[in-house]
Amino acid sequence: MSQRLIQSQEQKMVQQQRLTQQQMLQVKLLEMPLAELEESVRTELDDNPALESQPMDDVQDYDSEADGGSDMLSDDGALDDYEREERQDALDAALERLGGDDEMPEPSMYGRQNNQNAEYEEITYGDRTSFYDTLREQMVETQLSDEEREIMEYLIGSLDGDGLLRKKIDDLCDELAVHFYINVSEEEVEKVLHKLQEFDPAGIGARSLQECLLLQVARREPSSLRTLMQQVIEECFDLFMKKQWDRIAHQLSLTEEAMSVVRQEILKLNPKPGSSLGETEGRSIQQITPDFIVDTSDDGTVTFTITRGNVPDLYVSHEFADMVDEYHRNKENMNRQQKEALLYAREKVERAKGYIEAVKQRRRTLFITMKAIIDLQKKYFQDGDENDLQPMVLKDVAERTQLDISTVSRVCNAKYAQTRWGTFRLRHFFSEGVRTEGGVETSIRQLKLVLQDIVKGEDKHKPMNDDELADEMKKRGFPIARRTVSKYRMQLGIPAARLRKE
Repeated sequence: MSQRLIQSQEQKMVQQQRLTQQQMLQVKLLEMPLAELEESVRTELDDNPALESQPMDDVQDYDSEADGGSDMLSDDGALDDYEREERQDALDAALERLGGDDEMPEPSMYGRQNNQNAEYEEITYGDRTSFYDTLREQMVETQLSDEEREIMEYLIGSLDGDGLLRKKIDDLCDELAVHFYINVSEEEVEKVLHKLQEFDPAGIGARSLQECLLLQVARREPSSLRTLMQQVIEECFDLFMKKQWDRIAHQLSLTEEAMSVVRQEILKLNPKPGSSLGETEGRSIQQITPDFIVDTSDDGTVTFTITRGNVPDLYVSHEFADMVDEYHRNKENMNRQQKEALLYAREKVERAKGYIEAVKQRRRTLFITMKAIIDLQKKYFQDGDENDLQPMVLKDVAERTQLDISTVSRVCNAKYAQTRWGTFRLRHFFSEGVRTEGGVETSIRQLKLVLQDIVKGEDKHKPMNDDELADEMKKRGFPIARRTVSKYRMQLGIPAARLRKE
């Protein structure tokens, strides 16, 4: 029986959205914390002779700019003659290199491309790099497709402070589909998660304490000791959690000496791999330059400013702008070299204008995002009590600001706010909500704080089990189920009642 190949044509309509170079620049600048933005501006000033600057105050209030106030394409009256001559020399030198049949130089990409940057990052960041930033740095060095990179970014953002992934894979798939329009299977997310679990420190991205410990053991060189450690964690995990070492030794037929060695090695493992990086972040929190300074007055009024740091006021060089205007007026009489000079100057001017607009757009976006966060969490900013943090997710801020969820996410990544109560990452002010049995929506953070307070004040000679904790939570106005108490207790690293007994 023969088969025939049939060739046919069909029309298919596919809607695609591609970012322009200007939009890509705006996204890139939006993600940058203040220190990285300062570096980017310095690099752009060095690379583009059509971009000039003058110093600004360290902090600027953006209420006026939000209303359409200042224009960054301002006069350059503050420039002295020496700087003007230096810019002119640079322009003349650049134009002299043009001419003949040489091709016009390609505009360099926005970003950091000089050799000084590595040194700058080492000096500026060093051990200031946060837990999440460290993982993102490793992500950059990992071979991933664009879709896998989006998934990896979301997985990193979903880790808790211990470095563990508490969310279920199917829930992550739903969130990626709803919030980022990324439709992926559980297998695809699992594949990316396994790559994340190869990052340092060992154990990162585990979905349970057991998996966390096994990931760390798997990094060891093959040996009989490693095999025994794996057996204890895999086959005797319940006994291990109850610290019943004698029963473990009996079950695995281990001598007392062998059990002692295995026990010592297992106890060296880190049940909270994120804490090793989190401690560094905690020690250097005062060294981090906050992107926002939130001020709460005694009468409860909350205001904020956006830190300007060492980012200067930017404007287009008048020499380049005048040159472009002059050539436009006399373009009929231009020779080849003059036309090439015009193209060079025009490209530099357009690039300078695009960069200035991207910086302004970044500030506007930061302003409206922070304003929305303060509006939604005003009571917390007034009294600093974490119990007053309302359930708030990225979608809530996106709806209030009319921004895309991905834009809000970029604003909140690696940005800090200095408040009267301390300096926090913007993510600190977000908390998912849970509806209690009484029908009231409460933030998970608040429930955990209450639970911690109950355990802290319990009688250590007779600690409460999960049923008793649930009853006490109900008495305090938080009627949640026993299984919910158990889940939050484990997430907080609080042992079961029998292990808390003194």
